[in-house]
Amino acid sequence: MNRDNSLAVLVLIAVIIFVPLVSGSAYVITIGVFSGINALIAIGLCILMGYAGQVSLGQAGFYGIGAYVSATLTHHYGLPVPLCVAAAMIVSAFAAVILAVPSLRLKGHYLAVATLSFGEIINIALNEWGPGGPSGFGDIPTFNILDFIFDTTTSYFYLVWGCVVLVLLFSFNFINSRTGRALRALHGSELASRAMGLDVTALKIKVFVISAAYASLAGSLYAHYVTFISPSSFTLFYSILVLMMVVIGGITNLWGGVVGAILITILPELLRSFEEFDVLVYGLILTLSLMFLRRGLVPLLIEKIKQLRGPLIARD
Repeated sequence: MNRDNSLAVLVLIAVIIFVPLVSGSAYVITIGVFSGINALIAIGLCILMGYAGQVSLGQAGFYGIGAYVSATLTHHYGLPVPLCVAAAMIVSAFAAVILAVPSLRLKGHYLAVATLSFGEIINIALNEWGPGGPSGFGDIPTFNILDFIFDTTTSYFYLVWGCVVLVLLFSFNFINSRTGRALRALHGSELASRAMGLDVTALKIKVFVISAAYASLAGSLYAHYVTFISPSSFTLFYSILVLMMVVIGGITNLWGGVVGAILITILPELLRSFEEFDVLVYGLILTLSLMFLRRGLVPLLIEKIKQLRGPLIARD
């Protein structure tokens, strides 16, 4: 991880520590919790699409698997929550392998349709065979580690964003590793990657598994926070929403996933004052963002900072 990313992580940790102390509002902290949950999925999608060049519209499926597996194991079998979260990530990883293997020969729109179909299959399965059916189920245990229960909004905020920081650190090291460089080569040209001797099949499976594990972790955190889940939370609309997060934030940068998740989570709350016109204003903002911020907000900011830094270095 380079110096700029290390500094950015330290700034993020400082913000995480001080936001609950400064805001003092349960409403603001709750929005922060959901922003962190969305950020976990967005980071995984950035790795999958921005670095490996693999399209996915099925992240809601892995999100739902994580929520339902963890919630079911804790609610019906009384197993420890951390163990159930890990089990949910393993199940999601297995599902990612099942999705990746037959989809390896697909590219572009065809791969998008395949992942979209996967997400819809998971949603239908949750409606038909999931606990509670379309109505869902509640009384899900709150997240706890040993004897400590995260039963306040502030404690859960720190838990979620602590997970975001850990995932970011792992992700930065991953994309800067030999495998990460291979993924960027795969994004550039699959044919050239094969010619260089890279195991393209293994790379695709690995990146699908990582993105699925992140989404599963987010689903588990969501389930144990709201303590009620239903299939309506894991639809195609949510997959598209996560895609919007990474596109607006910047799909080629992990920070784009974090920034985009925060913006898209906060935006509907800021537009409540428009009352019945909030949906129209929301759509207008997203449309303008896609038109004028095609590379994403974070890459644009990085470019502007480099342009400002250049004259300062030359002056010194």
